[in-house]
Amino acid sequence: MANLVACLGSGQGTWAQVMKVVDSPSWEHVFLVMPVFFAEKFQNVKKNLTVIKINESDDIPVMSAHIQKELDGKLFADVGVNLISGSGKEHMAVLSALLKLGCGIRLVAFTEKEGFKEL
Repeated sequence: MANLVACLGSGQGTWAQVMKVVDSPSWEHVFLVMPVFFAEKFQNVKKNLTVIKINESDDIPVMSAHIQKELDGKLFADVGVNLISGSGKEHMAVLSALLKLGCGIRLVAFTEKEGFKEL
């Protein structure tokens, strides 16, 4: 069973798409990376879900180091990644952290025609 790491940030309609990916397969654990502002409004109803709060004003290396620290020892070889939501800066920080942890990644998304799909 794989873990999922996804960004949850600004972008009209992206939260629903992310949550469909979160709910699609039976992920062992889900890690949602989101700015503190959104994390304060997010209600976690899943037991296997961890919110990683980031500061949007941090530089990418600082953001990446924080994400890496939060994920260290919690991920295994197979990691699904969804970057439909959030900013490019957040996406760069997530990818940097995962690659520094030595994770193999597979991009996953929810499509209207095919549902959950590995890209």
